[in-house]
Amino acid sequence: MAAALLARRLDDSGVKAVVRSAGMLFDGRPVTEHGLTVMAERGIDTSDHRSQRLRPDLLTEADLVVGMARTHVREAVALAPGALGRAFTLKEIVRRGEERGARAAGEPLDAWLARLAAGRRLSDLLGESDADDVADPIGGPRRGYERTAAELDDLTARLAGLLTPS
Repeated sequence: MAAALLARRLDDSGVKAVVRSAGMLFDGRPVTEHGLTVMAERGIDTSDHRSQRLRPDLLTEADLVVGMARTHVREAVALAPGALGRAFTLKEIVRRGEERGARAAGEPLDAWLARLAAGRRLSDLLGESDADDVADPIGGPRRGYERTAAELDDLTARLAGLLTPS
């Protein structure tokens, strides 16, 4: 859900980006029925989406890595240690971006990410945190998917705004 929502938000903002989705568990799984329905209600067709496992090559190719939970960011950094300065949870990057300022006109993405990561410690990613983790609705009722989609829609809109140089 997050990748589809972010791709749409970035496209609407005029930001040219390739957004990919990868996870920690499965390869080749389709979107759940609830996920498909909830996204369709937002005007996004995710019927062709298939899950893919997170791999080191995906991480080294990425300019920005966004996880839904601290555990995802920890896994990304374990697979590609050089990704730490460009790997954040969605809530974390939005929070830090809003605290430290959006990407300025002419500011390279890597410079903005370095600004956001300043003072950050690897230990900041330990454990779980409601401040950093988005609830995973998989296997739950449709209501959980709706809540998560609404949260992701808000967060991806805010992130797209922060990424769009002004």
